[in-house]
Amino acid sequence: MSDASELEQFREETRAWLQENCPKSMRSKILDPTEEVWGGRNAKFKLPDSKLWLERMAAKGWTAPTWPKQYGGGGLSAAEARVLEEELKRIEARSALKSFGLWMLGPVLLEYGNEEQRQRFLPGIIRGETRWCQGYSEPGAGSDLASLATRAELQGDHYLINGQKIWTSHADKADWMFCLVRTNPDGKKHDGISFILIDMQSPGVSVRPIQLISGASPFCETFFEDVRVPKANLVGELNHGWSVAKRLLQHERALISKLRDDAPEEDETLPEMAIRLVNGGEPGPLQDHALRERLAQVEMDFLCNKLTLRRSSESIAAGIGPGPETSMFKLYGTELNKRRKELKVLFMGYQGLGWEGAGYTARELQMTRDWLRSRANSIEGGSSEIQLNIIAKRVLGLPS
Repeated sequence: MSDASELEQFREETRAWLQENCPKSMRSKILDPTEEVWGGRNAKFKLPDSKLWLERMAAKGWTAPTWPKQYGGGGLSAAEARVLEEELKRIEARSALKSFGLWMLGPVLLEYGNEEQRQRFLPGIIRGETRWCQGYSEPGAGSDLASLATRAELQGDHYLINGQKIWTSHADKADWMFCLVRTNPDGKKHDGISFILIDMQSPGVSVRPIQLISGASPFCETFFEDVRVPKANLVGELNHGWSVAKRLLQHERALISKLRDDAPEEDETLPEMAIRLVNGGEPGPLQDHALRERLAQVEMDFLCNKLTLRRSSESIAAGIGPGPETSMFKLYGTELNKRRKELKVLFMGYQGLGWEGAGYTARELQMTRDWLRSRANSIEGGSSEIQLNIIAKRVLGLPS
């Protein structure tokens, strides 16, 4: 659909459908992360309307608006998808589904998977029936992901997998894992890696949550002991999974920046917070010049980053990218988030130093823990040092 009048008609139809089908309770920003919907076999819906909203959006294929209809997607063009996104934002509609399957695995299956894999896995992702986690990081690999040691040995019609993954986000809640395994230990380290899909309910899979400095446990250790995985679960070519892995990482880095842009705790802007906490509720400029300049710089950087992300998002919707520039977004977005969280705690003064106890409100404790949690931003999803290397080599074309 390229004709302007047809696109305008689509906008009117979309607006009418949203007006009729988006529950009023779903038209507000999520301030409580426990209200987010991640789907899966054991999906939890804190608000009843969030289940209804997911079902209606999934039935339209609009949880994955540009994916082909034959897999349950919306089949929208890039221009139509932009209209849908604009109309959702116009009414402040909540995301019907958050999903690593939607953001990372699905695009990779569309590009590298075979038809059987697309038919088998994409509909469940779109409907929120399957929750996925990512099996990349390992204890001995660190930022050098290609050094991974989890082995997959081909034995007849299945692979036998042994090893360990770490920092697996929400592995204790996931149904399936998309995973990197070593299938050729004798070749070059980048050449002997394969990309495989593992059912987390398979015998031999065990998960242990890791408690973070923030007190939360979103990350896990995942262990594989003689886990049998069908050959059909291999995505792409045997021993050539590194290309699949890199493509998925581009989607992940774009995701990390976008998620931070839509962070649920942003119920109060930094200037509003400064007026409340530093100025005692009195509007007007901060008396502390240094603090005022610091706030202004962070706000300008935040706005610039947001607009750049929006431009990139529109390019992706138009079928361009994501490319290696996602490393720039990941690097800048994570460093910026750390600066914002640090400034919030600075505004709080002594109230930003609490860990527990009656002297602090629940909100103050959460903000302090969010600040501590943000310290991991420049490590997870590929450290800032790794992103700088990618930018130097693949964006700027500098020699090794």
